[in-house]
Amino acid sequence: MAKKSGGKDYFGLSWIVSLILAIIPITSWIFGFVTRFKEGHWVCGLVRLIFGWNIIWILDIIFMIFTHHIFKLF
Repeated sequence: MAKKSGGKDYFGLSWIVSLILAIIPITSWIFGFVTRFKEGHWVCGLVRLIFGWNIIWILDIIFMIFTHHIFKLF
């Protein structure tokens, strides 16, 4: 049986686990900038490191609920 190529959010975890981690502010902040650095998006990682605990945290929750992916700048 083929694996579903679902989301890549938060290290390839399922949508529900990513949603739970996005709701918790500290895990959303840490995993957000770590995944951006891991993907090679250094500017996005720095933006998440600086602003990820407030503005982007709220956007992550909204995007996870409606699009099943975390907010990505580019």
